[in-house]
Amino acid sequence: MGYPDRVWLVPQPKRVEVTVGDVTVSLSNLTKPMYPQVGFTKGHVIDYYTRIAPTLLPHLEARPLTLKRYPNGVEGTFFYEKRCPAHRPAWVRTAPVWSGQNEGDIDFCLCEDLPTLVWLANLADLELHTPMARVPDMDNPSMVAFDLDPGPPATIVECARVALELRRSFEYFGLEAFPKTSGSKGMQVYLPLNVPGVTYEDTRAFSRGLAQVLARRMPDLIEPDMARAKRAGKVYVDWSQNDRHKTTVNVYSLRAMDRPTVSTPLTWDEVADMTEPLAFTSAEVLERVERMGDLFAPVQTLEQELPR
Repeated sequence: MGYPDRVWLVPQPKRVEVTVGDVTVSLSNLTKPMYPQVGFTKGHVIDYYTRIAPTLLPHLEARPLTLKRYPNGVEGTFFYEKRCPAHRPAWVRTAPVWSGQNEGDIDFCLCEDLPTLVWLANLADLELHTPMARVPDMDNPSMVAFDLDPGPPATIVECARVALELRRSFEYFGLEAFPKTSGSKGMQVYLPLNVPGVTYEDTRAFSRGLAQVLARRMPDLIEPDMARAKRAGKVYVDWSQNDRHKTTVNVYSLRAMDRPTVSTPLTWDEVADMTEPLAFTSAEVLERVERMGDLFAPVQTLEQELPR
């Protein structure tokens, strides 16, 4: 399926039907403000996700999607939705994922094509949250995530210092990692694996052990305790996302902030040179991808072994 430059929207009607690829998608309330402080509407959300789709979709492939929906915009209430909505069109693919004794198998949405992405954006699914593994191998994580969470007055600048220390640790093992902004206040560093036989027990042990080593090495900067009251001015290295039942915000996802910021890949030079808080809006991300390509592409393909 090819990708048009954008889905053209007619904002006057409350509902409009557009052709996306070879299907028709019904869109509604396109002028509804999603980010009211900057006038960013649902139509703008759909336009961003349409234009970023060729870069974003490979990162969503085979990853069960947890929706985070903001029906009245970022200043309203939101809710998470794991079970793919029952009113979904027939062309939206799903995958059953075992979610524990209480819930059993849940049919999650899979977003692997442009029509599905446009449909989700129309549901005001502003944020895209995905697990570390792909279906059907949900017990085989394809990557390790380190979520760097700053406690005020620390910012992403302090996270950058921790990220560089993580990178030095990975280089000691001959491993390559990739940083991105969270799109909120912090940063994440991803270590691609993409090899069979890796378990969450493996990735949790590795990430927990490395986080503990860094906390001992940099006690003035890193807080090993997840209690928020202890994080003031420090960075918490959250390794606990490496769990079968947890998700992180997907690269190129919008975030529910005052502005339409995006979880954005960074170069290591940008991380090393960071001296003030850094965030990118949807328009800036589209320009970066046009100019720099997909800096996060190796996370989906690079094969690396965890040190034993």
